Formats: sequence, C-alpha cells, structure tokens
Amino acid sequence: MPRISKRGLRMPESPIRKLAPFAENAKKRGLEVIHLNIGQPDIKTPQVALDAIKDFQPSVVEYSHTAGNLSFRKGLAEYYQKIGVAIDHKSILVTTGGSEAVTMALNSVMDEGDEVIISEPFYANYNGFLASAGITVKAITSHIENGFALPSISEFEKLITPKTKAILICNPGNPSGHLHSKEELDALKEIVLKHDLFLISDEVYREFTYDDEKHISVLEIEGIDQNTILIDSISKRYSMCGARIGFLVTRNKDLLETALKFSQARLSPPTFGQVAGEAALKTSDSYFTEVVKEYVNRRNILIDGLNKIDGVICPKPSGAFYCIAQLPIDDADKFAQWLLEDFSWNNKTIMVAPAQGFYATPGLGKQQIRFAYVLNISALKDAIKVLEEALKTYPGKTLK
Repeated sequence: MPRISKRGLRMPESPIRKLAPFAENAKKRGLEVIHLNIGQPDIKTPQVALDAIKDFQPSVVEYSHTAGNLSFRKGLAEYYQKIGVAIDHKSILVTTGGSEAVTMALNSVMDEGDEVIISEPFYANYNGFLASAGITVKAITSHIENGFALPSISEFEKLITPKTKAILICNPGNPSGHLHSKEELDALKEIVLKHDLFLISDEVYREFTYDDEKHISVLEIEGIDQNTILIDSISKRYSMCGARIGFLVTRNKDLLETALKFSQARLSPPTFGQVAGEAALKTSDSYFTEVVKEYVNRRNILIDGLNKIDGVICPKPSGAFYCIAQLPIDDADKFAQWLLEDFSWNNKTIMVAPAQGFYATPGLGKQQIRFAYVLNISALKDAIKVLEEALKTYPGKTLK
C-alpha cells in the first residue's frame, strides 16, 4: 500500500474543529449546541462589501495581479497610513486569507529544521503551518495568573540557538486576548536586533481593543524595518471570514520579492474576495464603534459570568474576542466531548475548544478552555448557565 508522507503524518489535528462530529451528533439528537469554540462572529458584514459583490458583474472573472489588485493595495496603504503605519502599496501582498500570509512569511525566511519562538498559548493553526514547512516551534510559556503577558527577555534568550530565525506573535492574541504593550514590543525589538531575527506579527484583531487601550503595530516600532513582517486579514475586521483575503506587509524588499515568488506559484488571490475587501475599506468608523461596544458587552458578560462559577479563573482580555479560562476539571478534552455526548441543560449544551491544542509544551492547558465571545448576549448567558450546571455533575470535576 502506498505510504502517507511524513509531513502529512506530522500535521496536527485542529483542537478547534476536531469535536465537530460530536456536535453534529448532538444536534441530530435534538440538542441546541451553542458554539463558543470558533471565532466566527455573528456580526453583520458591512453592507458596502455585500453590495460590491452583488454589483460586480464582469463578463470574465480574470486572474488578478499576483500581488493583488492595484487599486485594492493602494486602498490598503491609505488604511494603514490612517492608523499611523507609514507604508505604500508596493510593500503589500494580498493573500488567500491571513493563513497564506503566515505560510508565505515562514517559507520566505526559514528553512526546514529552523526554529521559531512563539509565546504559548498560541493560535493552534500555527502548528499546522509550521509542521508543513518542517519548522520547529520553541515555545515560551505565558501564564494565566498575569493575563498571559510576555515573559522576560532573559526567558526568550534561553531559547535562542543558531537555528532560531524568527519570533512570531499575535497581537491582540488568539487564544488569550492579550494586547501587547509598548514595553513588550520594545523588548522584542531589542531581542530581534541583538540576534538578527525576524519579528512576525499577526495583527488581524487590531480593531478590537478595549478599556481605552491602544493597539501598536510592529510597523510603528522604529529601527526594525528590515526585521518586521505584518500579517493581516479582512476576516475578523469586517466579519468576512469566508472571503479569504489577507495581507503580508513588510518594508524589507528582499523578503517581499521572495514572498512574491510564492505568490506567483499560486497565481493570484481570490477575485471576489478582493472586490469585497476593497469595498469594505469604505466602511464607516461608526461601524467599528458599534462593533467594539458590542464586543465589550459580550466580553464583560462572559468573563464576569465565568468568574462567578465556583472554581473557574478567567483573566479579562484587552483585545480580540477570545479568553482562556481555568476550570476545576481533570481533562479539558474529555470535558468538551462529555458536554456534547452526555450533558444538556434545558435541551442545550456548549461546544468549546480545549486549550491543550494551543500549547506546544506537553501537559500544559489540560484544565483550560478557550472561549470565543462571538455570539449574542442571550446565547452567552445560556452558555454560562450550561457550563455552571455541567460543572456540578461532570464526573471528572477536581476538588478544591
């Protein structure tokens, strides 16, 4: 029998999606499953983007420019300039989702066997991107007790070897919601300059910061233009996850030319997604004002509700729309499956993402769950009640 590749065998299973069959079975049994496992917002996509797709009626749907439509890239450059990032359209590559931007960045600056340092817990799909490229993760652990803030420079430097080529961050963070401070970014600047590393910053949740906190892009940090790569996307910003449009942005011309070769190999980014994305740039500021207000309300309902449950610990995040909670349970994977197979409250249950899949260090996150507060207030209140009742009867509940 033909053999599956080693690369294929080492590809990890998604901790976010692996429970889908159990959720489907629960729905077949008549249960309402409240999905807190995946970052699919129920926020309405801007009408200007939907209208642009409806009005786009070409006689032929052609390939776009490999780097993305020129008018779109110029519009993106204007968007970045408005938020304080001085960049021109020649420094932007449009990609098929932020995921492709990450893989292009990794493949452009790292070879098989190289190492990247990532603060854990981190976005689980990074594991898949890195495994497919043969890149080794060197995880540095952040902790729930201090809101998952970055560890010290000395802790980073303990992990640096001759094979270390980059540091990868997500700001604000998925899964923790941690927003990196100016001090943290300055510390990373010191490290990447000292050790001649790339700093890859996934900033797809930039618009979603709370409590008067301000997002700072790596492209705003002076003195590291040749070291920085920004990853971005329209998916979360405009609630258009299915459009599959992202961006790779850098001032490093050699890197950009290298990434362009990977872009050429896949021909061009999606045409309809670019049409929607370009139109979305015209979205009014009031849209984001209302969306951020809504996410703050959802965050407060969820975090306050979680922390009122006996034995649950959950720091309040400053960005994105995720949080990680510590629960009084033996194993989050078992608990998440039990919720779907064996438990219901008022004919409802919840689907969550066990946090072990967001850690690279074996054993970490075993009692933690990532929640996505992307649903309406009513659904979140029901979810909190389901969790509270479930913890009363779960056979693997741990004692205080």
